[in-house]
Formats: sequence, structure tokens, C-alpha cells
Amino acid sequence: MSNSSYQKGRGAQLNVHNRFLKDIHEQRDDFLEFCRISGEEPTKNTTERIPIFPKSIVNRVTSPDVGMHYSLNPYQGCEHGCIYCYARNAHEFWGYSAGKDFEQKILFKKDAPLLLEKLLQKKSWKAETIVLSGNTDCYQPIERDLKLTRACLQVFLKYRHPVGIITKNALILRDLDVLRELNALGLVGINISITSLEESTRRLLEPRTASVQKRLKAIETLSKAGIPVNAMLAPIIPGINSHELLTLAKAVSDRGARSFGFTVVRLNGAIGEIFTDWLYKAMPDKAAKVLSLIAQCHDGKLNDSRFGSRMKGDGAVAEQIHQMVQLAKAKYFKGKRFPKLRTDLHEAYKDGQLKLF
Repeated sequence: MSNSSYQKGRGAQLNVHNRFLKDIHEQRDDFLEFCRISGEEPTKNTTERIPIFPKSIVNRVTSPDVGMHYSLNPYQGCEHGCIYCYARNAHEFWGYSAGKDFEQKILFKKDAPLLLEKLLQKKSWKAETIVLSGNTDCYQPIERDLKLTRACLQVFLKYRHPVGIITKNALILRDLDVLRELNALGLVGINISITSLEESTRRLLEPRTASVQKRLKAIETLSKAGIPVNAMLAPIIPGINSHELLTLAKAVSDRGARSFGFTVVRLNGAIGEIFTDWLYKAMPDKAAKVLSLIAQCHDGKLNDSRFGSRMKGDGAVAEQIHQMVQLAKAKYFKGKRFPKLRTDLHEAYKDGQLKLF
């Protein structure tokens, strides 16, 4: 049960120290989905939208653990407020805290579609799946107004280029028209993240995300449209949602997901302090046990940066999770396969169109 010091509507309950710069920009408010559903009164707090102007938009991913080579992030920071989010640490490089600032100071790249188009026009660019987004959610609340993700999808369609999407927001269904066209060419794969089937758990872990039922509906709608969906059952947090793994796998399979992935939570960098503070405020009765179980998955530490094991964990607790994953795949995903996206259409497009430039 949450205690009286818990701030509703946000994940992080504090701003941790940032070794870089600080800055303040213009402000904007958004309503909370959990408040619309439950009727609870939100704590008054503001979200700031801050334009930034990078010279490039596609990042090469060098980590061997994440399963992608290129990512595109229209937004930095994320209003979803997921307390465990590994992307929080990146906000420090922009001069902000990984805590509340990460959720309240949202940086947006207004030139993202233009920068993407310039990249895809280059003769030197060899088509390979670019993922929206490898860091923060490309369908977080700001996308409803700015539509940068939609504009980028239209660029991918124009240039016949493969694109992956990772999101936990049902707003993706707004762009079903573009997704259908991309899918008709074998150019899109969707990853829907779902962490719990229990709405009360979702509201604590991910306060401004789409509800559980809306995410399941998104998986079902996309799948019925023939668009391949992989469910990300991530992160698995022992003592909080680990007991749901099999029921989660069945739920997403029943709604058409072709595969699923998972990670074991890791609390690297500033996230360890943020998560620990949140846990003692949001779930004080089980905080010590949960932290102990997490540490048992990472060689006795909350902070784990070891390639190969940091995303999956090791030790007895992690092994139990791995066994449930294998059981879930055998029971609910036998014969299912997530397709490989096409890259040849972009090369053909360049040969036929860009030679005019």
C-alpha cells in the first residue's frame, strides 16, 4: 500500500543529483490517464516541452544486448514516467536530472523527419531496420500533438525503408493507415511493451502509460490487420510482476502476438537511487524483499552493466525466470514466428529514383 508521501501521477519521487548542467524552459500541463480512469485527483505538476536541434537523427547502437543496430528517437525524456526506465540516465547528458526532470522536461526534435529523409537519400546508406525508439517512447503524450513519429513513418514509407517500433502507448493505432501500407511491403514490425495485467501495478510502475486493456487491444488490432507484433514483457521485476510471466505470455499470444521478449530489471546509474526511493514510498511492505531479489539477479548489486548478463540476469532467481520464459514459449508460441523485414525495396527505390538527384 502506498504511503502518504507518494506523489501520484509521476514515477520518480525525487530529482537526484546531476553532474552536468541545469536549465529551465517553457511549461505545459497534461492530464493523467490513470486519473481519467480512476477519478483520483492528480498532484499539480507541469510538463515542459523543449525544442532541440541535433545535426543527425539516427543513432548507431553498439550494445550487443538490445537486438537493434540503429535507433531514432524523436523525443528525449519521457512523460510516461516508468520508474525502472534505463533511458533516465541519458537525460543527465542534456543537463537534467534522471528523476522528475526526465518525466517533466521533454525535449523534441522538430526536424526529425527532415533529418531522416536526408539520411535515406544518401547513396552511401545501406538499408537496415531503424527502430523508433531505442531510448524513449515515440508515442508518449507529446506525440499526440507534434506527430513527429507519424511524419517519420511517412518518410520510411516514401523511401521503402524498414522500420521497427517500440511503444507501450495505444496511440500507435492512430497511425494504422500508414502502418498498413508499410506492412503491405514487409517494412514494419511492432513491439508492444506490457509489464503487468494488474492495472494497480501498472499505475504504480508506469503512471502515464496506456492502460493494460488498451495495450492488449492495440496488440489485437495490429495483429488482425496482419501487422507483426512482438510483445515485450519487460522488465520482469522479481517480487512485483515475475509471478505474472506465464499469464502475460498467454494474454499477448491470445491477442495475436507472434513472439515475445523479456528483460530482468537492472538499476544502473541514477536509477538505483530513484527506484529505491520510489519503492519504499509506493510499496513499503515489500521494498526490502524486492531489492534483495533484484540484487540476487545481478551478482549482489542493483547496478549491473555487464554485457551478456545485464539484461537477463544470472543466479537462482534469474534462472527461475528463464525457465518460465522457456515454458511460456513452448506452451503459447509454438509455431509462431516474427518475420524479417525487407531491405531490398529501399535499394531498388534509390536506383530508380535517387539517381535523378
